[in-house]
Amino acid sequence: MSTHLTSQALVPDAVNLKNVQALCDIEEPYRHDAETDALFVVAMNESNEWHVERSPFYANLFSGTAELQSVEDIARLPYIHANFFKTHEILSVPHEDVVVNPTSSGTTGQKSQMFWDEWTVRSGTRMIARIFDHYGWIDADPVSYLLYTNQPQPGLKTGSARTGQLLTDFAPAASIDYGLAHNGRGHEFDVFGAIRALRRFAEQGTPVRIFGFPAFLSFTLDRMRDLNVGPLKLDDRSLILFGGGWKGNADKQIAKPELYGRIRAQLGVPDVRIRDAYGSVEHSIPYIECPNHNLHVPTWSRVLVRSVRTLEPLPFGERGYLQFISPYITSTPAQSVLMGDLGSLHTPDECDCGTSTPWFAIHGRAGVTRNRSCAVAAAELLKDRS
Repeated sequence: MSTHLTSQALVPDAVNLKNVQALCDIEEPYRHDAETDALFVVAMNESNEWHVERSPFYANLFSGTAELQSVEDIARLPYIHANFFKTHEILSVPHEDVVVNPTSSGTTGQKSQMFWDEWTVRSGTRMIARIFDHYGWIDADPVSYLLYTNQPQPGLKTGSARTGQLLTDFAPAASIDYGLAHNGRGHEFDVFGAIRALRRFAEQGTPVRIFGFPAFLSFTLDRMRDLNVGPLKLDDRSLILFGGGWKGNADKQIAKPELYGRIRAQLGVPDVRIRDAYGSVEHSIPYIECPNHNLHVPTWSRVLVRSVRTLEPLPFGERGYLQFISPYITSTPAQSVLMGDLGSLHTPDECDCGTSTPWFAIHGRAGVTRNRSCAVAAAELLKDRS
């Protein structure tokens, strides 16, 4: 069993954040019920007060907001747009308490910079471990890793690289190969190295875990096809978990069902072992697909969708901007973040995987062509609804 499941994670103030601690101590990763809703509300009140007292910026933003009485009240919480963190450094703890300073993995423009204290890091890591345990992905047998994230180098701070390394903690590493290798001057996509690794994995017959950006695995499959390599047959226990989207390669993006179908055909990995994940440095709660490829909301967060026209909360099934809420983060006031991504929220009944929490779908994340932003996607959505 991973040590991340049993590692200690303690809030920085055991008295004033006791309900934040209690909420994050819940082991079941997908539980939304009357008890967890009530705990979520009081934990959010504690989190809001924590940041009001320690961040003049957030105190001003929160001014005039009444204490939450029910889980429905989260819709009236003030929120910060994720882009705000690209140009501002806002802390609720002293700089000396910051243990990780990750940046977003965007390929163009200003990157978001976040600040995590020890509690935020440990708590977030424990959430990932609980979800991995829930799906049976914590293993004692060695596996071979192919990471489509930047090969670690001193000073590298991208959140995706950090996550890639973290995910190797849930099964012993027989070997680790990097699809984004460091060439001495920077990182570059090493397609031939990735193909050599995949061929070696197939010959060895050991389980394989592939993590990282989906674009680069897609490009690897393209080159394999061009070179008449394969199809390969990786071990059925292999696991592919994507994260980070297509970023600057959005013009080459293919639909998820097509990508998953090509993985099955060219690598022999079963559909149930291919998953996508959603996350960001601005809101680092892990959202990982269920076997039906839906992104269910974990115990420790709640999700809203807001109108692109009015920013008012929308009902289930309607498309708008995604808003993520969680009281767990103590180092910066990012407990309520509005994303630029368009999504829709759905009831648990709309997925038959058995998970009892709502799930959301992404519509227009990073656009579908290069430089096509979600703002453009939102404008088109408005046009369709006018």
